[in-house]
Amino acid sequence: MVGAYSNEAEQQWEIMVRKFRIENASTHPMVNVIANDNWVEFTLRYVVDYKKRVGVKDQLFTKILEKVESSSNQVRLASATIELTKMPPIEVKSKK
Repeated sequence: MVGAYSNEAEQQWEIMVRKFRIENASTHPMVNVIANDNWVEFTLRYVVDYKKRVGVKDQLFTKILEKVESSSNQVRLASATIELTKMPPIEVKSKK
């Protein structure tokens, strides 16, 4: 899905690095993991043809959701929800 484009992107990126003297970044797919206060956050990084980016993103997240659903509750999705029930009074003073 995303790996096939990586080799071509790597070749093109090397040309860009030489031409514009920019950082030589990896074009291979990677997953970054960050542990927050209440959950673990995963960030996917991948290179695809710009015409296919929306479709590939949909395919990736569909596969991820399928794996989560088939994990027998070993992996579950979570989210934080905050509800405001009453707005505190606001006092504004101006000098005239």
